[in-house]
Amino acid sequence: MNAKQKTRHILDVLADMFPDAHCELNHSNPFELTIAVLLSAQCTDETVNKVTASLFQKYKKPEDYLNVPQEELEQDIRRIGLFRNKAANIQKLCRILLEKYDGEVPREHSMLTELPGVGRKTANVVVSNAFGVPAIAVDTHVERVSKRLGLAKADDSVLEVEKKLMKLVPQEEWTLTHHRLIFFGRYHCKAASPKCDICPLLDLCKEGQRRMKPAAARKTTSKKQKIAK
Repeated sequence: MNAKQKTRHILDVLADMFPDAHCELNHSNPFELTIAVLLSAQCTDETVNKVTASLFQKYKKPEDYLNVPQEELEQDIRRIGLFRNKAANIQKLCRILLEKYDGEVPREHSMLTELPGVGRKTANVVVSNAFGVPAIAVDTHVERVSKRLGLAKADDSVLEVEKKLMKLVPQEEWTLTHHRLIFFGRYHCKAASPKCDICPLLDLCKEGQRRMKPAAARKTTSKKQKIAK
């Protein structure tokens, strides 16, 4: 099959496996989502949700984050990795939102990436989930799965992976594909212990086939030993 057919097959399998894939960061508005994604860098969504459960009760709007010393905000998010740097970025971000955007999160991708602590991935998550703009955010799961399934090359940069996915996946499916790739990587095709033995995409995954060879060899050896007995 060609690249488009292969991609369609992968998308259809992912749809069957994770029909309800969605953003797992708890939030109720674009501002909370932006803060949550900023906090999620090098941290699990599960941990972020535990922290934001109380954080979003205390801080409702940008002004609230600026009405406390940075040290207090640091203590509120100290369970998050790089909490000092993230606290500083949150306050800088809130100050810019108030000064330039009337306290509202901008809808434009280029404006989002100018905010402290907001990179391309974060901006993609915000525009797609908060504003309904099709986008593919490439996090560690999306990158790993895309390379294992041959949708991107092993040495491709994150930006190159994003561009290749945007070319292969129909635009109206970008956001949903992003979520399904994350679910596939988070719950099935894990970094250290992927479920290769029950994977419906094993035939497309060289990494999985390589991992399965030792298991197949062990089974063959075991059968020979039984026959010998």
